[in-house]
Amino acid sequence: MCAPTPLLLSIGVSYLLGSIPFGLVLTRAAGLGDIRQIGSGNIGATNVLRTGRKGLAAATLALDGIKGLAAVLLTQAYAPDCVLFAAAAAFLGHLYPVWLRFKGGKGVATALGVLLGVSWPVGVLAMLTWLTVAVLLRYSSLAALVAAALTPITAWFFATPGTALLALFLATLVFLRHHENISRLLNGTETRIGQKKPGTAVSA
Repeated sequence: MCAPTPLLLSIGVSYLLGSIPFGLVLTRAAGLGDIRQIGSGNIGATNVLRTGRKGLAAATLALDGIKGLAAVLLTQAYAPDCVLFAAAAAFLGHLYPVWLRFKGGKGVATALGVLLGVSWPVGVLAMLTWLTVAVLLRYSSLAALVAAALTPITAWFFATPGTALLALFLATLVFLRHHENISRLLNGTETRIGQKKPGTAVSA
């Protein structure tokens, strides 16, 4: 059972790790301005890709996943009973970062990172699901939604009930954060991976 002091410490540290806005930091460092003024306005890798900088998008994807994984691994080292809480806190940090007035990303990469740390088979299956749908259909949002929907099921069979509950929590928020994407998918106006949104301008 997770004691109060390590619980608060793990939640605080994990939230702060999760709240690092790598998409914003990397695009600003590259001289591209504020990623929130580009494309969808999101700070995640898919929107970074709309700048035309594939390397930056890949780095954003990796770092957003690594921060979730790091939060879990750190917690496993000093408070293993608090891991599920740390995983949820890191994910919430990405969605609602204090540095950006609680307006963050959609959490897909960070969710994959925390799942990989909590249960690597579940994390790997989620990543493979996302990658398969993304490659075949070229919709990042659809890939995220399919992976999110299937992960609680795979977690139930390949991990613990606690992990399955965490996966359900992550999936619920991923769906809520993608409500606009769901509408665009249904009416056929969702942009594909690598496609710029109409009217998108990127400063050099």
